[in-house]
Amino acid sequence: MTPMEMPAELGRVLVIIPTYNERDNIERITGRVREAVPSVDVLIVDDASPDGTGEVADAMAGADPQIAVLHRQGKDGLGPAYIAGFRWAADRGYDVMVEMDADGSHQPEELPRLLAALEDADLVIGARWVPGGRVENWPRRREALSRGANTYARLMLGIPLHDATGGYRAFRAATLEKIGLDGVDSRGYCFQIDLALRALREGLRVVEVPITFVERVHGTSKMSRDVMAEAAMRITQWGMTDRVEKFRGPR
Repeated sequence: MTPMEMPAELGRVLVIIPTYNERDNIERITGRVREAVPSVDVLIVDDASPDGTGEVADAMAGADPQIAVLHRQGKDGLGPAYIAGFRWAADRGYDVMVEMDADGSHQPEELPRLLAALEDADLVIGARWVPGGRVENWPRRREALSRGANTYARLMLGIPLHDATGGYRAFRAATLEKIGLDGVDSRGYCFQIDLALRALREGLRVVEVPITFVERVHGTSKMSRDVMAEAAMRITQWGMTDRVEKFRGPR
């Protein structure tokens, strides 16, 4: 696929890639981003990976001025890593922030489509569970779990999204400013649901674009029972709170 440029209207774009023990993946995924959309910058947010990911990222940043590295003190969860990246980007005047996994599950070659969709949206989510979206190399059990979790979120929260847990997404800086990050304390994958829900509650336009999600080849998944339990608990909590508030009515 030939390199593509993003719509000029979007301004400066930063792709944020959080890492923890992604030494075998980070050079490959960053190179693909830079090849797919040469004008974007990349920020690698490393949580003190013991496998040396941070050192590899530093070497890449030293060779390419469009790559930067933010080192954090330890593994603290996906949400805090992205929030640190968002704040780093805001301090430097970026107009668009993109979330992307380091493991190759998100295809950088699809980034131009997400950015194009952002021209008429405030948040674009790369979605697996919409027409045209798909996953590769997933066992049926994992697919059923993801579909089920998204269906539960859609019904419990009353949102129109089919892949609220999807982690390949593009935000306008103004979107993040409007929804606010100070009150976000979600740490695992429910962080994605949290931000999408906040955007919808602010009346912002959230669009889903079909993507192909490819299971990682190198390294191990960060998904765990604790991560899934946090997501289930918070979805239930948010949904019940909404129901109580609607029952009480305006004060």
